[in-house]
Amino acid sequence: MNSMKHETVPGKNTAHHVKIFTLSTCGWCKKTKELLKSLDVAYEYVDVDKLSGEDYTEASEEVKKYNPHRTYPTIVIDQGKHVILGFKDKEIKEKLR
Repeated sequence: MNSMKHETVPGKNTAHHVKIFTLSTCGWCKKTKELLKSLDVAYEYVDVDKLSGEDYTEASEEVKKYNPHRTYPTIVIDQGKHVILGFKDKEIKEKLR
């Protein structure tokens, strides 16, 4: 996961490493990004549907590691210590406390 393009969103809450795999057209993915922003959590995201070639393959394989069904958003906290599938605001808030 070094070559794949991801976006970094700054935030004051940097206690956890948060990475989300999203689709640019997914409403639940947008809600997840908004929630993280409202919690002032620093996070990285990858819009998987905007990737192509090797980047797409790499992102898909990484998502599959955490989420065999490859649904979005896939939220990976602390390098996989916690994985949340879908927009589950209570669970997201709880894990980022």
